[in-house]
Amino acid sequence: MGICASELKNCVIKPTLEYFGVWNEAHETLLIATAATESDLGYHLRCNSDQGYGLFNITEQEHNNIWDNYLAQTPDLASKVRGLAGQRSFLEQPHLELSTNLAYSTAIAWFMYESSGISVPAKNDVIRMAEYWCKYFHPSREFHDKVKFVHFLQAWLKQDSMAA
Repeated sequence: MGICASELKNCVIKPTLEYFGVWNEAHETLLIATAATESDLGYHLRCNSDQGYGLFNITEQEHNNIWDNYLAQTPDLASKVRGLAGQRSFLEQPHLELSTNLAYSTAIAWFMYESSGISVPAKNDVIRMAEYWCKYFHPSREFHDKVKFVHFLQAWLKQDSMAA
């Protein structure tokens, strides 16, 4: 069993996006659907370089790429992201932070999307949201389970609207 989606939203994703001043419902929904598709909401928290790490299944190469080609270009932003990471653990095993630190991994996942420079589709546009995930999250991956993404997102939107 993974993490409760509404608790992940309220306790991790929303506060992390707010910390960076980028919260909105579409961004939040995209990250919840990404976590659901990549790790079954944390049911599979991989901790190795072959398959990726953590809630969002981010590879070492993707992690390095977002630091080298996006965050390093904006020192203030890089400093805020670095502030989420553990002092010693990040220096010793930076990629492991993606598995052990939910706020940090959420930030890295968000910046993987933001670095595309393309706006996130509306939260209710399930098909475009799935296409956005396929194109901008793990873009070099040969297979994206778009059906799984769409299925989770439709169920989430239905549940979320009933809770409101």
